[in-house]
Amino acid sequence: MTLSFPACYRRKVNAIEPTMKSIPAPLLSLSHVTVMRGDREALRDINLEIECGEHVCILGPNGCGKSTLIKTITRECYPLAREGSRISILGRERWDIFELRTRLGIVSPDLLASCTTDSTGRDVVLSGFFSSTRIFPHHHPDPQHLARAEETLERLGIAHLADRAVAEMSSGEAKRTLIARALVHQPQTLLFDEPSNALDIGAQLQLRDTMRQLAQSGMGILLVTHHVSEIIPEIERVILLREGRILSDGSKSSVLNEEHLSDLFGVAARLGRSDGYFHLY
Repeated sequence: MTLSFPACYRRKVNAIEPTMKSIPAPLLSLSHVTVMRGDREALRDINLEIECGEHVCILGPNGCGKSTLIKTITRECYPLAREGSRISILGRERWDIFELRTRLGIVSPDLLASCTTDSTGRDVVLSGFFSSTRIFPHHHPDPQHLARAEETLERLGIAHLADRAVAEMSSGEAKRTLIARALVHQPQTLLFDEPSNALDIGAQLQLRDTMRQLAQSGMGILLVTHHVSEIIPEIERVILLREGRILSDGSKSSVLNEEHLSDLFGVAARLGRSDGYFHLY
C-alpha cells in the first residue's frame, strides 16, 4: 500500500523568474535554549535548527532531554527567559497553541495513554482537529472532518478500526490510529516520540514501513528515539543528545559510528548495518 500525503512546503522555482524562490521558514530554530524540568536542566544551552521537510532523528538514552525537546516544540514546556535565548517554530516566536498543533502531527506515548478509552478509532482520529484525545460533547465535527477522517483511516489501511474502541485494539493498531490522528489535519511535519514503545516485532515492522512511506511522500519527519534500529533509511540527519546537550549533529553516515554511540550510551557499542538500517549490539 502506498501512502500519498502533501509535501511540507516544497520549494518551487519559476523557470521564467529564476530569482523568485519560495524559501520556507525552519521548522525549529533554537538559540541558547535552556529548559527546566523541576529543579533540573533538561536541556542545556541548546543551539539547533531543523528545516521544514527534513527527515531527522534525535537519538539519546532515556532521560537525555528528548521528550523535553518535543514538549518545547509543542509549547508544553518553555525555556528560561535569558538574554540571547530565542526560539522560533515555523518562523514565528509567538503562537496560538491550537493553531500550532494544526501545523504539527504528534505521535507520542503520552497520547497513547490518554487515548486508551472506549473512544472509537474514528473518534480518536477526529480528535486531531480539536487538539484533544477524544470527541467531547462540545466538539462538533462537520462533514468535511468526517470525510477526511475516513480517508485517512483508509490510507493507513485501518478503516476496519473506525468503530472499534481503542481499549480493544492491539498496541500496533492503537499506534496506527494515533498516526492517522496526527495526519488528519494535513500537518507540515510529523513528530514521532519513541514510536516503538510497547510494540511487538510485527507492529514495529509495520510502523517502520508506514514511516518510510510518509517520508517518501514528502512529509517532514522528526523521530525521537533511543533505538538505533528505528532510524529508517530515509532519515538523512542524526542529532545525538545526552544529559540535555548536543554531542553530535550531522549526516547519518558521519554521526552513527561506534565511537560516537559508545560515548552516547556509556557502553562499548558495536554497530552493524543491513538494508539501510543500523543495528547496535
